[in-house]
Amino acid sequence: MGTGGQGDLNGEGARRGSAAPSGSPIVECRGVFKSYRLAESDVQALRGVDLVIPEAGFYAIMGASGSGKSTLMHLLAALDQPDQGTVSVAGHALQDLSEHDLTLFRRNHVGIVFQQFNLIPTLTAIENVELPGMLAGEAPGALRSRARELLDALGVGKRASHRPDALSGGEQQRVAICRALLFAPPILLADEPTGNLDSKSSEVLWTLLRDVARQRGMTIVMVTHEPAAAAHCRRTFILQDGRVKGALETEGLDASGVATRYQHLVAAP
Repeated sequence: MGTGGQGDLNGEGARRGSAAPSGSPIVECRGVFKSYRLAESDVQALRGVDLVIPEAGFYAIMGASGSGKSTLMHLLAALDQPDQGTVSVAGHALQDLSEHDLTLFRRNHVGIVFQQFNLIPTLTAIENVELPGMLAGEAPGALRSRARELLDALGVGKRASHRPDALSGGEQQRVAICRALLFAPPILLADEPTGNLDSKSSEVLWTLLRDVARQRGMTIVMVTHEPAAAAHCRRTFILQDGRVKGALETEGLDASGVATRYQHLVAAP
C-alpha cells in the first residue's frame, strides 16, 4: 500500500491532526463490505455501506445489536480494513496507507473512546492523559500543560492527581476523552461511551461531547443504540443488516421523537 495523495502524517500532525482538505468530506465510505470468519461460516458484518459526513459536528451511528455499528467504527478508526470499498477520514484514504502511516494516522488524526475507560490503574488522571504524548517522546513540560488544560476544560481538573479507582465512572470517561483529545485530532470516535454509566452521568457526557464538537470545531461520531444519546446529535445514521438504511436529522428532537422516527425508518421496505 502506498501513501500517494495523503495528507501530512509526519509533520505538524505529530502534534496536531489536520482536518480534511477544503471541500472534502470529513468522513466518506463508498461500497464498504466487511466479513468475519466465525466457526465454520463467514459473517457479513457490512454489506455495501455508503456514508458521508460533509462537515464538523456531533453525529451518531445507531442500530440494533449486530447491525454493523462497531465494525464500521473500527474501520473509521483504522483498526481494521474493509474487504471491499473505500474509507476516507480527514482527507486520508485509509485503504491506501502503509502500516506505518496507519499507525501515525491513528495517533495524530483520530481520537478513540470506548465503553470501557481503559485507564491505567496505577497512573493518576493527568498521567493517563499524558501517556500517549510520553510514548511519542514529547517534552514533559509542554505535555503537562496541555493535559491540564484538557482536564480543566472537561471539568475534572481538580481530580488530576487522583487514580482511576478514586474517580466516578463519569469522571473516568472524561479523563479518557481528554486522553483521546491530546493530539487535537479533527475527529473523535466514541463507541457506546456511556455504556457503563447511569442515566444522569450519561446525559452529562452526551451534552459534554456536543459542546466539545461545537467549541473545538471538530467532528465527533458516536456509536449508540440509545435514542436519548442520538437526540444530542446533529444527524443520526441508521444501520440495519450491515447497510445504511437512512439518516435522521435529530438536532432539536427529544428521545421519544428520535425513537419514533427510528422505528418508522427501520420498518420501511
